[in-house]
Amino acid sequence: MVNVAIIDYGVGNLRSVEKALTAAGCEAVITNDLKTLREAERLVLPGVGAFAACMSALKEHGFEHLVRQRVAEGTPLLGVCVGMQMLFEESEEFGQTPGLGLLRGRVRRFAEDLRVPHVGWNQVRHAGAQHPLLSGIEDGAFFYFVHSFYCDAEAREDVIGETEYGRIYPTVVARANLRGVQFHPEKSQTAGLRLLKNFAETPIPN
Repeated sequence: MVNVAIIDYGVGNLRSVEKALTAAGCEAVITNDLKTLREAERLVLPGVGAFAACMSALKEHGFEHLVRQRVAEGTPLLGVCVGMQMLFEESEEFGQTPGLGLLRGRVRRFAEDLRVPHVGWNQVRHAGAQHPLLSGIEDGAFFYFVHSFYCDAEAREDVIGETEYGRIYPTVVARANLRGVQFHPEKSQTAGLRLLKNFAETPIPN
């Protein structure tokens, strides 16, 4: 079993993420215990709601530095929904809010003429070279989305999956031990479970 710790910083319902990871064959735990988070083999950074509120809660719980430290140590980390957005430098939601800055780019609002939030099933197209996180997931597979802002990644090589909603934008990113998905894999049925299994089982390059 792979030890996956879901970071509980008081944002969102994490039980469905835990259940999906368990269904994918992982030993998963929801925790705010620093010792557990420091010792876990892999981390999941969830996020629901507003970017600024999530960043504030992460800092209040003292987890901002922990996330940075564990990523620097090479620990695999998967950001989900707003958790993916937080990996970037800043968001323009409710002004300018700094993110973790682990990936280059900014979080921007969809065009005014689009209905937001973007809710429901949409396709994810593979981008760039085939990546282990998307192994066994067909090009154009459907995943479940709920979001009003998108990640505008500066480094094209960080983008391994894209979706079209008014524009083509990154929905799966990866760099070294970092992973991020804009959609909710725990709500995305077979494709979502396969992605979580890939995250939990695929060796991360040094």
